[in-house]
Amino acid sequence: MSITLKRQLNDEEKKIILQQHGRFCYANGHVIPDGEQLQFDHIRAFSMGGASELDNIAPMCSLHNKEKGQLPLYDFRTKLRMREFFNKGDKLTLKHLLEYFRDQKEIVGFGQPIAVAEQNGIAVIESPSTHASHNVYECPITKWKYFYATLGVELIDSDDDEDHKIGLQPRYLIVDRVFELFRHFQNHPVMQPSIGRIVSNRVRIFDGQHKIAALLWNGRRTFECKIYLNPDIRLLNQTNIAAHDNFAQVRFYSSIMVLKLGSQFGKDFEEYRKLEDGSPKSEAGFLTYFRNRDGNTLKTAEINERFRSYLYNSVLESEDNKLKRLVSAGNRGSNEKPLTIDMLHKSLFAAFLYREPVADNMTTDAYKRETEISNMVHFLNMLDELALYAWDSKASPNDENQRRLNRLLGSKSMMAWSEILANAICPTLQIHDGDERQRPFYRELSDADFTKMRSVVARLVEWKRWKSPLNDEIDTILAGNKDDVKAWLKNKGLTTGYLMGAPE
Repeated sequence: MSITLKRQLNDEEKKIILQQHGRFCYANGHVIPDGEQLQFDHIRAFSMGGASELDNIAPMCSLHNKEKGQLPLYDFRTKLRMREFFNKGDKLTLKHLLEYFRDQKEIVGFGQPIAVAEQNGIAVIESPSTHASHNVYECPITKWKYFYATLGVELIDSDDDEDHKIGLQPRYLIVDRVFELFRHFQNHPVMQPSIGRIVSNRVRIFDGQHKIAALLWNGRRTFECKIYLNPDIRLLNQTNIAAHDNFAQVRFYSSIMVLKLGSQFGKDFEEYRKLEDGSPKSEAGFLTYFRNRDGNTLKTAEINERFRSYLYNSVLESEDNKLKRLVSAGNRGSNEKPLTIDMLHKSLFAAFLYREPVADNMTTDAYKRETEISNMVHFLNMLDELALYAWDSKASPNDENQRRLNRLLGSKSMMAWSEILANAICPTLQIHDGDERQRPFYRELSDADFTKMRSVVARLVEWKRWKSPLNDEIDTILAGNKDDVKAWLKNKGLTTGYLMGAPE
């Protein structure tokens, strides 16, 4: 249309817009009641290339018009749709987004099987919808072959773990990152291709998934890609993790590192356990085996990090772990998921989980790692049953119980009381030797032991100062460093003796 938007639309212009869109709010499509005043706004902002014509104007309800703030209407509507998608969970990958677009009938499908033939420096790609040829290049360091191509959405998939195989997808989609890139790509080009590999006759993308996600939201259905034909999966995985952790501008979420490294390390661990070379199998032996294996380029500290990640992953991904519902997939907690891997790493895991490799023969009764993991899960469930089950993300600040839980789950608070709790639980379980106190759960524990432990944990979570009024001294103290917090808690009565039954 050629009618130019003026400062105020006249009745005829509003009528034309309503004929195009109906009396529906453009933000999410809901009906605007007859008695509610209509708002009109640019779909695409003039500053972002949107035309100042009626074709670029749409109706809105008052509520969404106010909520969108300075965002262009098109961006605001996309933000609402992203919110709908990301509310599905906090461990979503490009595959989940492709499924979402398919279910919304915005794409026909994705991940079509392909046939790849490579000869004389040319890769020929064929699928039900594609026949294309691409020049093949070779990495001078690894000798891996690869090609560059612009691939339609119907051909790509996410390199996730599936069919009991470890994928190379290194992290989950981050909503803020996707939205930032969505807005950026409206006026800026994509500088680097996404990267994938051919797996089981499919194109699996493992790097640049945020770029593809943002482009999908912008309506793009083809994507520039670099695709490996014959990479060494182990070295490629190590390289990919380093690229996203050590050298990336946007670092891995620590929880995702735990899940990724833990699952990969666990697979290597199982291969070692099944190795028939006549030698006794132990965790310490595995790390030596892993360190000396052909092609391994990891430093000792990196190997130790993978081992700890394997242990954390074993606890967090246990089907019996009730507390994992409160653990964020990000580096920061939220109202819904107040715990983070980093918090657990520095508090409960540090106090109760032995994180060094043991030399115990895995085939003997002396090896208690699986028992320790089970004990740790039981312990976390105890915390949940005694207190954390009541976590309410929507509770008022005046809610006394939620105030208690907020204070219990503060980062420095957890670090401090975890040490005090460990010092009470060890003597309760008759663990006095210094070396044994470092691994209190690396042993068989009876029902009677857990009953004793439960009484200690109950006294912790029921300590009266957790329920102090708003703006009490405790809130200022819990924002300090761990040692000061620990000293204050003990000075106010949260001592080892109190947790073991003595009066406060």
